Order: sequence, then C-alpha cells, then structure tokens
Amino acid sequence: MRRNTARVISGGEPVNWLGANFWSRTGGPLMWRSYDPAVVAGELSVLKEHGLTMTRSFFYWPDFMPGPREIDDKMTARFKDFLDRHAELGMTTIPTFIVGHMSGENWDPAWRNGRDLYADVWMVGRQAWFAREMVQRYNDHSAVAGWLVSNEMPIYGGSTTGHEIVATWAQLIRDAVRAGGGRQPFSLGDGAWGIEVTGTDNGFRLADIAGLTDFLGPHVYPVGDDPIRQKYAAALACELAGTFGKPVIMEEFGVSSDFASDSHAAAYYRHVLYNTLLAGATGWIAWNNTDFALPGQDPYRHHAFEQNFGLTDAHGTPKATLREMREFGATLTKVGHTRCERADTDTALIVSGYLDTMYPFVSPEAHVAISKALHQGYLAARLADLPPRLTRESDGIEPGARLYLAPSVKQILAPTADTLQDLADKGACVYVSYSAGDVAWHRGPSFGRMNDLFGVRHQLDVGVADPITDDIVELTLTRDFGGLTRGTTLSFRVGGSEHSRSYLPVAAATAEVIATDQHGRPALLRRQVGRGSLILCTYPVEYMAAVTPRVNPDATVTLYGALATHAGVRRPVTVDDPRVACDMLVRDDGSRFAVLVSHDDEQLTVKPRLGEGERLATLDEAEVVETVTMSPFGIIVLEVTRS
Repeated sequence: MRRNTARVISGGEPVNWLGANFWSRTGGPLMWRSYDPAVVAGELSVLKEHGLTMTRSFFYWPDFMPGPREIDDKMTARFKDFLDRHAELGMTTIPTFIVGHMSGENWDPAWRNGRDLYADVWMVGRQAWFAREMVQRYNDHSAVAGWLVSNEMPIYGGSTTGHEIVATWAQLIRDAVRAGGGRQPFSLGDGAWGIEVTGTDNGFRLADIAGLTDFLGPHVYPVGDDPIRQKYAAALACELAGTFGKPVIMEEFGVSSDFASDSHAAAYYRHVLYNTLLAGATGWIAWNNTDFALPGQDPYRHHAFEQNFGLTDAHGTPKATLREMREFGATLTKVGHTRCERADTDTALIVSGYLDTMYPFVSPEAHVAISKALHQGYLAARLADLPPRLTRESDGIEPGARLYLAPSVKQILAPTADTLQDLADKGACVYVSYSAGDVAWHRGPSFGRMNDLFGVRHQLDVGVADPITDDIVELTLTRDFGGLTRGTTLSFRVGGSEHSRSYLPVAAATAEVIATDQHGRPALLRRQVGRGSLILCTYPVEYMAAVTPRVNPDATVTLYGALATHAGVRRPVTVDDPRVACDMLVRDDGSRFAVLVSHDDEQLTVKPRLGEGERLATLDEAEVVETVTMSPFGIIVLEVTRS
C-alpha cells in the first residue's frame, strides 16, 4: 500500500517550511505596540543561522482592527517592516488573521461585544473584511508564504456541533482571502482537533476543512504517563489528518522549559520531528521562537510557564531544542526531503468508524477508548517496524495490505464483517482484538456475526462482563506461529475499568486455537479464509496497555511481529530490539534512506536487517555500516546501498 506524502505547493514548487511560531521577546502578543526592528532582525537572524526558513506570525486582532471598519496603519506599517526583515534574510512567514486566542487567554477587540464568531453574519463579515484588507496590503510581498485564518479557533470561538456553520464561516473567509489576491497556500490554524483525530466533535471536521484548505496543521502538546506514547502522539495526529489527502504541516509543537529539562526537551523535539516526518508531515513550525521575561504582562502573569517555550532564551541564546531543529534541517537537506516519499507498506491500521462519526445512541465516552487503543496499536506497529497506512472504516477499508490490524474493537459497522472476510479471502491476515468497551452502555461486542466471522462460539452471558482477575495476562502458543515457537509466552499487564477489564469467552468452532491464557482458555484463534486468515485475540491487549503507565514497549510488539511474519509482510529495514523503530524514505531517483529511532535512555547497538544484497552507509557514503550504535533517544539516518 502507498503511504502518500502530500506536499504544499507554492509557485509550482514544494515548499520548504522549517520554522518557528514568532512573537518578539519585546512584547509577546503585544509586540506590535513595542515593535523594535533591530530586536526582530536579531531574533530572525538566530533562527536563520540555525537553518530555519520561515515563521508563523500573528495579527494581534485588538491592535490591528480597533474598530469594526478600521485598520490601524501604524500596526500594518510595522508588519510591513517585519516582512521586509524576513525578505532580507531569505525567509518567509505565514500571517494569521484572527488572534484571538493566544497562550492561555482570549483577546477580543473591544467592539465584538460577545457576538458569535461563526454564526453572527455581521461578525463573520467583519472577519472576512479584515482578512481581505490584510491580504490586499501584503499579498505581493515575497516574504508571505501562506495565510492562516486563526490560532486555535475552537478555543477562541468555542466548540460547536454545528460543523456546517463552521465550514461556511471558513469558506467565507477563504473566499475573502482569494478575493483580496491571496494566491498563497491557505489553511485555518484550528489545530486539527476535530472528531476524526481526537474523537471529540468541536465543529471543525477535517472532512469539511480538507475541501477548503491547501494543508492541514495539527497542534500537539501531549500529556501522558508513557514516554514512548508521548513521542508518537504528534505522529498519529499527522497520520489521521493525512487520511484526507491534503498535505500535513506540523503547525505547532513544543515544550516549556518549566515542564522538561533541556535534555528531555531536546529528545522530545528530535522524536517529534523525525516521527512526524515518517508519518507524512512535510513542514514543521515549532512553538515558539523565544522565551519571554514579561512576568507582569498577561498572559504570562497568570500562565508563567508560557514564557519558556522558546527555541532561544529571553536573551536570544539558542537552547538545545533549536540545535535539534538545526540538525534535523541539515538531514533534510542531505536526503533531499522535498523529493522523498515514505516507503510502501504491507500493513494497514483500521481506524474505527466509531472514532470519527457520532452514531445515534452511542456513548460519547466510547470515542475516547477507541482513540487510546488506536494510539497504542499505532505505536506497537511502529516498534515492530511495521509502519502502517491508516485506513478509515467510515470510508471503506482499503484493499492492498497483507496485514490488517484492528486494535481492541468493541463495535464494527455491520458491512465491515463482510469486508474483513473478503480481505482475508483474497490473501490478507486480518487481526482483531476484542474489547468490551469502557462504559456500561451496551457493554460487549457489536460485530453482527462474530461467531461466523471468526469461527468461534462466544460464551457471553446477558449484560454481564467476564472480568480479567489476573494482574498479568499470559498468552502461551499452542503451536508454532509467525516465527515464534510452540510454548512461547507473551505477558501483558492488565489495566482498565470494571467494564474494559474484560475478556471474551469463546469456544473454537471452525477456528484453530493458536494460544491459550494461563487458565487454558482460548486467547488467540485463527480461521483460514480462502488464501488468508482471520485472527481473533480475546483480550483487549492494546487498550490495556494504553491505560497502563510506562508500559512500552510491551508484548504487543512481539505479537504484531509474529502476525507480520505469518502474513508475509515485507519489512524493508528491521531490527530485533523493540526499543528501536525502523522505517524507510525513498527519493525520486531511487535512493533510499533507513531511519532508526531509539526509545531507550541507554546506548544501544543493533544490527539492521535489509533486503538481499543491501547494506547501509553513512549519508556521505564514507563508511559502510554493519551494526549501529545509538545514543540515548538517538535517531540515525543511513543510506541503503547495493553491495
């Protein structure tokens, strides 16, 4: 299956966006009042010296539009100087119109008077007028790289289930941008937090937005209890956004020095940058360019940690995170990333239709459980060196993979059962793990014809969960399978609520039992279907891991590896250590680059396996590499050559 890498095109060429969200240290959101050209020039120079090519900038709305039909000429003149400073350095910027929300506070122009930003036609008209006015002033400036409507509008304008209203609001402003002469790439700046990514409907649906914009821009600031899950949160957001066929720009990511030491912040940046590259992102804009020393100014007075997200400190000295951006940019240049695609994959991860669609009388909490299990399944596939293509059940599961993964599933759409059987019949291995869900409402499976599909007879009782009473679930193979020998035991830590901490009691009918739990009950079952197979796991192994702290890498990685071997999945580059994830980039001239990502805090040495006759070399081809020694949380990119 193709893992498409869509790119933002401007002037007929793919853009090269590696940059930072920008507020000058002279004032943060109030920088246009205290604008200092020399300070701004110095701040931009530091970014440029570290390989950054662009910024994302903001019209602070109360200052630029003091009245409903008024533009402040002093502010617009200062923004023109800001653009000129970019041009002098060969940099560009993406201006953002409605700001609006920023760093822990919403900033209204005095004349808004509580009007609805989406549905009040006069208020929408004022926003569209402002956008057109700004575009007319600057659309011909060489430093303008694109246009964004807002900064995290769901926070400023509020979330709403009226997605048609939001889409109309977005279209009207988009049309105003185009009417003003804005030919550059356009997007919303909403953060890509809609139901298709998070499971929560805020009105900003990517199904609507993708038809209106030139790219989608996730904003990701994860908080969790597992270091590896933290480092893949942004990647999964990019993958989910990428299912709508538009380029994905990592529009906001970062960490305050209040929340992470320099070394941990640097490791986080390193992993976000490379993991999102391997998830299809083609641009990166860090939050943000500088720290601030503005303790008496809102929002920093009440959100003190917001002062310390910078790539430089408040004196302009580069921090470790900026050095990570520089090194990443250097690698992008060496591999020619604008000419690279992700390698094809034989693995597909099924995105449940119950994540992205609000079906009637389905508990909203169910979406959260689906999101957690999907995140864990994606992570386990990555650590098994099975970078998957995401395929949405709502759109119809795409054919073409050898292995399909459906992690911790409570519900499938009724037609999906036939789809899964057809995929197996045509030669795929289709893996589904069971989940009872994490709420009491309709607890248990909704598969439609589970017994027939998986060749089992379920033993469920009326409305009663079958609790997992152990703290560890042990699955022991009853036969050789996928490179694992009979007697191999996989151990999984148990977690979850009184509802989700449940297994599926079954008896085999036409299926073969390939693993049992420690009580002798069937735990993995395989039903041969045509040229392929359907495999059922009776435990929600992904969901249990997803709600367990510091669990990764867990035995799901080994299970997925065995499924891949059973399915005949091709892994272009792989290692035996689950602490190291491998993937491949392919350039348009046929050059290939292996990317190895370590998730361990100790130095590791691994021996990558490649195709027959292939070997690894450093990017300058000065040294052939048989084994790879990786520093703690290190990432290495090597070229694949023929021996």
